[in-house]
Amino acid sequence: MELEVRFEPSGRSARVERGTTLLEAARCAGLPVASSCGAEGICGRCGMEILTGDEALDPASPVETEIKRMNRIDPALRLSCRLELSTNLVVTAPYW
Repeated sequence: MELEVRFEPSGRSARVERGTTLLEAARCAGLPVASSCGAEGICGRCGMEILTGDEALDPASPVETEIKRMNRIDPALRLSCRLELSTNLVVTAPYW
C-alpha cells in the first residue's frame, strides 16, 4: 500500500510503500536530511516534527527516546531513520 508524505515548507511530497522510513521518504522527495551516523539511529540529527498524522503512529520506542535524550533532541521530534511509515503524514524539519 502506498502512502504519501508531504514535507513543509518545501511543498514536496513522496509516495512510498508502507514500512519505508521517514528518512527514505525525505530522500525520495530530494530533500537533505541531517545525519552523521549513516541512518543507524545513533546521532539523533534526523529529527522531524510530525504536523499531521501522528495520532496513527506508534509512540517513540524507549531506544528512540533515549537517543533523543542523550543527544539533546527535542522530545517532540521523531527520528526519521527509525520511524517506519504506516499512514500519510505532513512533516517539517528545523533545517529546511
